[in-house]
Amino acid sequence: MAESINCDICSKLATVHLTQIVNGKIHKIDLCETCAKEKGVTDPNGFSLADLLASNGDNDELETLHSDLVCSACGFTPEDYKKLGRLGCPSCYEDLAPMIAPMLTHMHKGIEHIGKEAENTLAREESQTKVSDVKALLQKAIEEERYEDAANLRDELLRLNEGSEESHVH
Repeated sequence: MAESINCDICSKLATVHLTQIVNGKIHKIDLCETCAKEKGVTDPNGFSLADLLASNGDNDELETLHSDLVCSACGFTPEDYKKLGRLGCPSCYEDLAPMIAPMLTHMHKGIEHIGKEAENTLAREESQTKVSDVKALLQKAIEEERYEDAANLRDELLRLNEGSEESHVH
């Protein structure tokens, strides 16, 4: 079953999905029909996805509010972003943050990238940690000549490894 995607502007069901590649970078935006019409997406003369991404309402307002911002490393300005649809360097993210943060809140759930993990990554990491711990205990038991404990730890290690192999098969 397909996952429904919400409009990046108003959160209604998105029916217009846009992708633009600018200087090798992919920019995607999802819009409902109303927002697509308001932003001129249906205009036969075309539109700029950079303008759409940069707009928190009015592009002129964006430029006026942040006209004094300049990247300390590359000299990039909000006007440059509007023209090119991208930032100039990694420092732009910090130096132009007052302009970028509001845009990100409209496009994403937050302004920090959290990333994604595979479903069983955490379980696999815990299993690997447990195996390492048992191996260390086993080595110590052997060194201290506690052979009965070592045998029990060896059996536990075998069970852990069998469980790990089964999870990789599925």
